[in-house]
Amino acid sequence: MTVSTPSLPVDGGAQSETPPVEPRPPSRAFQTGVRVAGGVVAVVAALVTAIAELILAPLRVGGYLIGVAVIVTVVSNLALGWFAYTTVGRKWAVALPAGAWLVLMVTASGRTTEGDLLLVGPQGGAVVDSNSWVGVIMILAGSIAFAVVGFRLMLAQPPYPANPQLPPTKPRV
Repeated sequence: MTVSTPSLPVDGGAQSETPPVEPRPPSRAFQTGVRVAGGVVAVVAALVTAIAELILAPLRVGGYLIGVAVIVTVVSNLALGWFAYTTVGRKWAVALPAGAWLVLMVTASGRTTEGDLLLVGPQGGAVVDSNSWVGVIMILAGSIAFAVVGFRLMLAQPPYPANPQLPPTKPRV
């Protein structure tokens, strides 16, 4: 039994095939929509992580505050700042999740009309007791994390053009 293979034309058959169509870049409206959606997701994620941090703030082991919320705050705020910049494509986008997170944290640190606290803060305004260090450090560390992301973006070099013979473009801020 012999297996026969079809013979190829002498020219290789390349003439009869159509060249592959290059994909078109996304439209400007689509890009704007993706950027707006990225900003909205960054704000919603900041609010969700802030609520999770508020839930973790009073976590105790053996009756002592362990401060795991501070670590979660720093890691999540660094990630949120990076995500906002990456999806929106502008350096100022870091302010979107930072503002939402900070407003929620400041609101949670104040007393309600019933006297309840979501985030344990200093009692009486002057004395910081052993029950308040997690809330205070969480707000401080979270704010510093967003500031670090913003500062690193301010110091970042603008991207160089693909063709070194072209003059560098003005960076978009």
